[in-house]
Amino acid sequence: MAFTGKATYTAGSTLPEIAEDISDLVAINSPHETLLLDALGDPARAAHSTVHEWLEDALLPNADQINDSTYANGLTDTTFVVDHADRFRVGDQIRLETQAEIMLVTGVNTGTNTLTVVRGYGGSTAENLYDDAPVIILGNAALEGDDASDVRFTARSRNTNYTQIFTSTVEVSGSELAVRQVGVRDELDYQKVARTRELLRDLENSVINGRAPAATPEGSSSVRRTMRGLRQFIATNVFKVGVGDFPGDVFLTEEQLNLALRGIWEQSNGHVDLIVVGGPEKRQINQFVAVNRHFTPQSDTFRDRVIAYESDFGVCRIVLSRWVPSGCVLLLDSSRIEVMPLAGRSFQYKPLAATGDRESGQVVGEYTLELRNENAHGIIQGLGN
Repeated sequence: MAFTGKATYTAGSTLPEIAEDISDLVAINSPHETLLLDALGDPARAAHSTVHEWLEDALLPNADQINDSTYANGLTDTTFVVDHADRFRVGDQIRLETQAEIMLVTGVNTGTNTLTVVRGYGGSTAENLYDDAPVIILGNAALEGDDASDVRFTARSRNTNYTQIFTSTVEVSGSELAVRQVGVRDELDYQKVARTRELLRDLENSVINGRAPAATPEGSSSVRRTMRGLRQFIATNVFKVGVGDFPGDVFLTEEQLNLALRGIWEQSNGHVDLIVVGGPEKRQINQFVAVNRHFTPQSDTFRDRVIAYESDFGVCRIVLSRWVPSGCVLLLDSSRIEVMPLAGRSFQYKPLAATGDRESGQVVGEYTLELRNENAHGIIQGLGN
């Protein structure tokens, strides 16, 4: 039997008899995660100038490269040219990176970058020299009772980044503050939270992709001061797909990842512990194990996720960031990275003077990136989707 009593549809087209039913919640679905900032954590200290500087040093190099293609006989020649003869001393034992022969340096001419050596030192077997061969210095053997050798040292370098001001204005009328809101208790507080989320999102994006101005990076009345991001800092360990000896696979492979990690390990004492990727590259890392995974008939959950990658060169946490450009993988040593505010300028709300029937203010913060020892980090570029 059809229902004949009072129903909602009998209240008329405008439903004048029915009260609104609105959930007391505002749903925001815009991306606002800052997973890289979360992984890096709070800095140990604040910056104290808009021009932020830090010092770096390095040990004396123990490697060089042959720069000579004019050998009469690569098995017997006792002199050859290198790139930097001042890295060598008489008494150094050296070898080519790919060979077992040991040579003893008996003469160093820094004017012509020429070394004089004893071939097949200590009974080792002489092998062919070749141009561009990496030369490794094993160590120096001093003569007993000899005079002290010449002083050698490295000069500390000063590195720089600049603080960047992040700001957003909030303004709410007196009437808007007075009326009852759906899902919001205080409109001014709600706007502060929403704008702060946006600025945190922009901070992470700038930490990854930001660039300093080519001229007047300290800023002026007409030049906005912007920080250098990770991608602009990293210059030594840049691995481009298909360039040099780096594999040309368009999609990220375990071979590429291990080769990049090894290259960073050879360049520095850094320990890469963060692999920061976008969505496509994260899916490609998942495939490292997916092809070898087996399930029993009782398995009712398929898991296809890699959250850490352990290799001979360390354990790396996989961080998924929306702001890493497609085709790019960041390999970072988090112990050498800090995202720091200018002292007293972490994100905060500053009320502005009232000039009418409204409440207004700014959410403002000033931050910079300190990336120590850029050769302890790396980047893979040129991957496909």
